[in-house]
Parts: sequence; C-alpha cells; structure tokens
Amino acid sequence: MRYYFIMIIEKAKEALKIEADSILQLTKKISGSFERLVNAICNSRGRVIISGIGKSGLIGKKIVATLVSTGTNSIFLHPVEALHGDLGMVSGEDIFIAISNSGETNEINQLLPVIKNIGCLVAGFTGNFDSTMAKSCEILIDTGVKKEACPFNMAPTSSTTAQLAMGDALAVVLITMKKFKKSDFMKSHPGGVLGQRLSCRVGEIMFEASTAPWVLTGSLMGLALEQMDRFKLGAVIVLDFEKKLKGIITDGDIRHCMANKETDLRTQTVDKVMSSNPHSLNAKSFLYEALNIMEKYQITVLPIVEEDNRLDGILHLHDILGKGSFQFNGAGNEKL
Repeated sequence: MRYYFIMIIEKAKEALKIEADSILQLTKKISGSFERLVNAICNSRGRVIISGIGKSGLIGKKIVATLVSTGTNSIFLHPVEALHGDLGMVSGEDIFIAISNSGETNEINQLLPVIKNIGCLVAGFTGNFDSTMAKSCEILIDTGVKKEACPFNMAPTSSTTAQLAMGDALAVVLITMKKFKKSDFMKSHPGGVLGQRLSCRVGEIMFEASTAPWVLTGSLMGLALEQMDRFKLGAVIVLDFEKKLKGIITDGDIRHCMANKETDLRTQTVDKVMSSNPHSLNAKSFLYEALNIMEKYQITVLPIVEEDNRLDGILHLHDILGKGSFQFNGAGNEKL
C-alpha cells in the first residue's frame, strides 16, 4: 500500500512539473507577434472571436469568459456551427483567433478561408508553425510544448494548459492597455450590476407586443424582411390568426435560405422560412432563465408569450446584458 501511495504522489508531482515547465517555456516565446495581436485588438472596433474544437474549444470558451469579464468584447464561435449559419455573427472588423495545437484540425482549416474572405484579421494559437492552419494566419502565437503530461504523450494536457495560460496573458495585458478598473470588473460579475440584473423578471426589460416585430402566418417574406429591417432585432415573430406564437424567422434562417439558393426570397411565404415551435418564456420568468436558454441553444432572441401562447413581447440578449435599449425608427406594429 505504501508503494502505491508513493507512486500516486510522484506521478501527480511529475504531471504538475511538466505542465509548469510548459508554461515557463512560454515566456521565451512572447515576441512581436504577441504585441501585434494586442495592438490589433485594442485598435479594433469589432470583437475578439475565438474558435476551436474538442479540448482546444473548451480552452477557447474559457479564454472568452476571461476576456469578456475583463473588458474585451469577445465571443466563442464553434467551427462547425459557423459553417452552418453562425458566420452571420462575424464582421470584417473582428479579430479572429483560431486554437489548434497541431494546426491540422479539419474543421478549423475549412473555416479560415471563409473568415479571411469576410475581412477579419486572423491569428492562431498553435504549436506547429508549418501546419495548414499556420499558413492561413496573419499572426502566430507559439503555444507549443515539449511533451504532454500524459504518459503516452497523447492526451491534451500540457498543450491545453499552455493555450489557457497564453489566453490569460493576453487578457491581463489587455486589462492594462484598456485601463480596465476594478470597478469595471465588479460590474460584470455576480453581486455587481449584471448579477442584480439577472435576478429581474423578463417583463421588466422586454419589448412589449405592441412594439415588437411580427407578421401573420401566410404573409410574404417581403413583409417579414421589412419588419426585420425596421426594428433591427435580427428576428421577426410569426403569429397565427389568433395572434398565438407559431414560429420565428432570424437572420440565420434567411442566410440558410440564401445558401440553398432560393431564387426569390421575398415571394416565399414566412411559413416556409420560419423555425416552428421556437423556444419561449413568459414575462414572469427570471432573466437568468432566459440567458441560460440563449446560451444553451445559441440564440439571441426569445419570444415572450402569455399562458395561452399569445405574444406578450420579445427579449434580446443585448438587453439582458444591459448594453442599452434599441432605438426603433417609426411607429410600432398595430396593437395586438
């Protein structure tokens, strides 16, 4: 028994030493490329978009969480979902960071040419500067390690630790560059403004039905597009003739139709384009419930309905996060 105890302790220490050494080796890899990435982010009017898959994807999500909580507007983009509609959230002003230790992740390498075509500056966290991914990146950050802590040198351990540490280093430098203060940090954490806001009810901040974009079933897409452009919420609600929720049309649904080469989208009926039976909540729900649904299903808009499924309002992610109310041009829909 004593032997096994010693073996367990030694193996644990060995793993930690390998990972600690991997992080220390990163200090020798901080170069002008890192400075260029920091400056690009500071000068950008867009967001930092991070993408990865598998273990690197999990690291990417954590880096995004750290960036967001420390004053850098950032989102995670799953490479597969991106190729199936989520590219609509990417603009040419964004900074795109791909994460892959090998640099040969197929899903990432399929995505990068499209991202570059949009106009994003593309950076990469990788341990392989000769990889396919590296050749598509304008800025390369070396997160390579000598070996994994895994005894087979296979399971991502040291490499993901290095990626995470480099992401933390990026966030910390940006805190200084952006003069982010402790008071700013508190505003974005539970117990601060966001924490208090999430304990509010949906009805307190939603757009009521009389000022929400909606069309009736059977309407032409031309009318739906006009409503979407008028209200600028990225969605329009579809109601039946009893004014009950039937579906929703989002920017993603429209991109999907265009990708399928619909010849004249405006003459299609909304029923052919909409997503039926969309996720919804009622006005008495808490905002944290809405945020959980949006995060789980990767959506930004929720219809708010009454007990009989009649439209009561609409809720947008931006309003949950307290980024200011939307300004609409013109009057709202006629009262339901």
